[in-house]
Amino acid sequence: MQTTQTYVQMHWKLARAIALLLMEKTPAALGYGMPAEWEAHAATWLSWPRREGISFPGAFDRVMPVFREMVATLVESEPVCINVVNGAHEAEARAVLDGIAPECITYYEIPTNEPWCRDHGPIFLTRDQDPKLCVVDWDYNAWGNKYPPFDRDEVVPTRVAEILGVPVFYPKMILEGGSIDVNGAGVCLTTESCLLNENRNPNLSREEVEQRLLDFLGVREIVWLARGTEGDDTDGHIDNLARFVNETTVLAIVERDRNNPNYEPLQENLRRLRETKFEIVELPTTQRIVREDLVLPMSYANFYIANTVVLAPQYAEPNDEMTLSILREAFPNRRVIGIDCRELIWGLGAFHCLTQQQPKI
Repeated sequence: MQTTQTYVQMHWKLARAIALLLMEKTPAALGYGMPAEWEAHAATWLSWPRREGISFPGAFDRVMPVFREMVATLVESEPVCINVVNGAHEAEARAVLDGIAPECITYYEIPTNEPWCRDHGPIFLTRDQDPKLCVVDWDYNAWGNKYPPFDRDEVVPTRVAEILGVPVFYPKMILEGGSIDVNGAGVCLTTESCLLNENRNPNLSREEVEQRLLDFLGVREIVWLARGTEGDDTDGHIDNLARFVNETTVLAIVERDRNNPNYEPLQENLRRLRETKFEIVELPTTQRIVREDLVLPMSYANFYIANTVVLAPQYAEPNDEMTLSILREAFPNRRVIGIDCRELIWGLGAFHCLTQQQPKI
């Protein structure tokens, strides 16, 4: 009887052979495109945090209940795939998730440095003909070489492609998943402060960056916002600023206090969005919170859209309920679940940063 490892190796060899045949063409030229997040998922991928990691200094145990609640909510919607370093790490994750639908959770030995799967995980594209699914493995340097080491994180997309037995494409450009958002109808949202930052792709011009997005996401139009908010160590990821909720509607974070340091950048982003064809729905900001000299990048835009639920970050703030109401109106056919992220945000990210969707084909 063939082992699972042999089976995976056979599929990976087939995928590599297909990729070699296709390597002269880009995913877009082959008919691939990135589905919107609200389209059907086969699974959600996570990377389990390591106690010795740098994401939750002094707060690892306090953040575990948030991970448990996140997974418990997700398994009501779809299967969950969790990357772990080894058997001992898997046992730690299982202990936290004990009693939560084990038949819906699959663990994969794909070691990572940190848990932010949105940024180091695979970007999945789909098309109508076989192979219907592929992975794009963008280069990764931990948000501009801010948090070394990142050698394990950098190879995660190819490892996932190996397991799934699907072709993988290499754009040769640094890009984190949280820096882009697509509407599934040919449009990509991103920011100048991140993708055009010298700490990402100093040798690429704006036009070259745009062409790679067109070629390797299968989109036809790029909408550039300006920059992010105070405390955002990603240099302005779009998933803290503005999110598509359907093909024609964007939820955008807006600051109304002229004395707030985020007022000008968010107003500039809003001005640019209003120049597009999209309907703009405003999301409120949170209060300014400083912890150990760090301004925490709390954002209501860092929600995650699963098949039947939406994970909504909450911060025990006056605007929590307003945000839930806005999200429920945007997603009338999904349950919007608010989860307290006051400990999670100490890692400088929330639910969208932790998750990566695998489209259903």
